[in-house]
Amino acid sequence: MSALTLKVAVSLTGQAIAFGRKIAAAPLTIAVLDAGGHLLSLQREDGASLLRPQIAIGKAWGAIALGKGSRLLALDAQQRPAFIAALNSLGQGSVVPAPGGVLIRDQEGGVLGAIGISGDTSDIDEQCAISAIEALGLRADAGATA
Repeated sequence: MSALTLKVAVSLTGQAIAFGRKIAAAPLTIAVLDAGGHLLSLQREDGASLLRPQIAIGKAWGAIALGKGSRLLALDAQQRPAFIAALNSLGQGSVVPAPGGVLIRDQEGGVLGAIGISGDTSDIDEQCAISAIEALGLRADAGATA
């Protein structure tokens, strides 16, 4: 696979929701972006709170923008807050440095896009993203494990 398709993006969203229901996660919002940072799929479960779509997109967008999972961006935010502030200024506030944004890689390691999930704790959001990616036979790159 050389590019993320709408069909795959929708499948990723469905897998993430299914895993979230399996583990009784809070209502989730799932955003899937292609390698250029363009939104392919966004689904918000019933009961998900108001800003969840923006947060999910921000987690995925940050992962694409910097080429690393948002767990590492969260670490950067702690260690280099001025860098994250500058990044958010450049990105017009689009980066959410919290776990739940995971790069989607093909089997050769190429970046196809990213999935961002918001709704439960950041660790649960990340688990749902990783599960969805791996369920489709792709490689999840969260940057580091929880």
